[in-house]
Amino acid sequence: MKTPSLATSFLLAFAVLAPVSMIQSETADPVPVPALVNGYQPTWWKEAVVYQVYPRSFKDSNGDGIGDIPGITSKLDYLQHLGVNVIWLSPHYDSPNADNGYDIRDYRKVMAEFGTMADFDTMLAGIKQRHMRLIIDLVVNHTSDEHRWFVESRKSKDNPYRDFYFWRDGKPGPAGPDGKPTLLPPNNDPSFFSGSAWQFDPTTSQYYLHYFAVKQPDLNWDNAKVREEVYSLMRFWLDKGVDGFRMDVIPLISKNPAFPDLTPDQLHNYGNAYANGPHMHEYLQEMNRNVMAKYDVMTVGEALGISLEQTPLIVGDDRHELNMIFNFDAIRSNRVGRDDFKPTDLPTLKAIYTRHAEKLDAHSWDTVFLSNHDNPRIVSTFGDDSPEFRVPSAKLLETMLLTLRGTPFLYQGDELGMTNYPFKAIGDFDDIEVKNAYKANVVTGKIPEDVFIANLRHTSRDNSRTPMQWDSSANGGFTTALKPWLAENPNYTQINAAAEVADPDSVYNYTSKLIAVRRTHQAFVYGDYKDLDPDNKAIFAYTRTLGTERYLVVLNFSKIPVAYALPGALKAESLILSNLATSEQNTSTLHLAGWDARIYKVQ
Repeated sequence: MKTPSLATSFLLAFAVLAPVSMIQSETADPVPVPALVNGYQPTWWKEAVVYQVYPRSFKDSNGDGIGDIPGITSKLDYLQHLGVNVIWLSPHYDSPNADNGYDIRDYRKVMAEFGTMADFDTMLAGIKQRHMRLIIDLVVNHTSDEHRWFVESRKSKDNPYRDFYFWRDGKPGPAGPDGKPTLLPPNNDPSFFSGSAWQFDPTTSQYYLHYFAVKQPDLNWDNAKVREEVYSLMRFWLDKGVDGFRMDVIPLISKNPAFPDLTPDQLHNYGNAYANGPHMHEYLQEMNRNVMAKYDVMTVGEALGISLEQTPLIVGDDRHELNMIFNFDAIRSNRVGRDDFKPTDLPTLKAIYTRHAEKLDAHSWDTVFLSNHDNPRIVSTFGDDSPEFRVPSAKLLETMLLTLRGTPFLYQGDELGMTNYPFKAIGDFDDIEVKNAYKANVVTGKIPEDVFIANLRHTSRDNSRTPMQWDSSANGGFTTALKPWLAENPNYTQINAAAEVADPDSVYNYTSKLIAVRRTHQAFVYGDYKDLDPDNKAIFAYTRTLGTERYLVVLNFSKIPVAYALPGALKAESLILSNLATSEQNTSTLHLAGWDARIYKVQ
């Protein structure tokens, strides 16, 4: 059976782009359904390469030290030239910034620091003019405590908005100094940001639930009015022309209203305990039915607490919930527990990708990513950020991300090989999670300060939030202010976009070539995946096969040169792309340099 070309699929996607809100209208002619490709239903979001923009750190246009929406608009040509076709914009809504925008005060207003709604509309128009799409963060497990719903909710127990959130009586505790019983939280649920997940509010002498910061009370999705408010704000942005949502901690939206104490085992991984509540699937299906099914959208959920085995229940074609989710097995493969860092074990990482290929069939689409705003820099975490190997290892990691199964997600600055920040003291950090953990662990004497800071150099979210390095001028060209909101990595004079765009051998231009390869060869989108040498501790060799097309990817995850005999008498025939200067092809033994990455066409 002849399948449509990747280019044809993209043309079909763009042909139905404008206006987005009319794509599924009742009066429109039905859009032709493309033929299956290797059992997959072709769609634009499967063929996309997504680039995450963290607006606070991307580009400052007005000199206040904070990235903004006009700054993003000014760099759209940079992103178009890179080759990405979907931009994921981290929260841009009005917020008091207790958690850098993930505490939303008004879902229909742009954060003043970022600009105006007119600025947003101009950015969106610029994205569409360049044949790219935009997805935005949907943060609806919780709001800010300054949102008008919560402001009303805390006023009285009979307020109409009281049940928009979870309010509970405390438990009687031991007697206080006055002889009266103290009041303890309703249960032992911990917050992800340290301490109890319950906050006492003296106005009504009850506790409210906050799985994250104290200023991020959790919404009560069991209240149908809450769900309809969420669907309404989703329609607001989709009707503007936004192309979908990245859904923040979406598996946590359904809670057990009895809130029993967590068991000791559950306390070891309370994220899993909080996820997959009794009505999660019901609410996601309702959201799909009432909103997403009426638009041509892309949805991806931050799947905290959802196992690989549970994934098809959310993303399966027949489930009508989400298109795909972020599974954190790979990105967390070098962590011990939640926070401690360990060197990457390549067989463990490879086994994760194999399990994904085995568990997720043609009806359950996957994502592939190793970085985002909540994780440290990819080259410092999975590569080698030394001066000798930073560039080849950054290129190798991009090679892997853009040739594995699933929609690839790149994070801003990774296309430059940006590295972790050299943190020295607690004052260098901005992240509320770090500050709370410092109080809970260092101030109390549980962890020595030097050990705490040393670990954060590997794990802190602030590593990825340092400003983009645009050129070698002051503050990396991010801002004209004397001081940006978060310090620029001091290596910006060597690592910056201006130098890399001009250098044909840069990480940026290599990534652009990779994206073109992925777009040209359908095998890297819809092809089968096979790990050829799963137990090898240094070499990751795999094939992507679609019909008679077969491609070999070989990655040396070490700085040690290797003469690598391909398994199964396989022959590396035609070289498609390499991150280092090589012409080696038509051979069964590859002489790989440190952090060498190659793509071959094979029989």
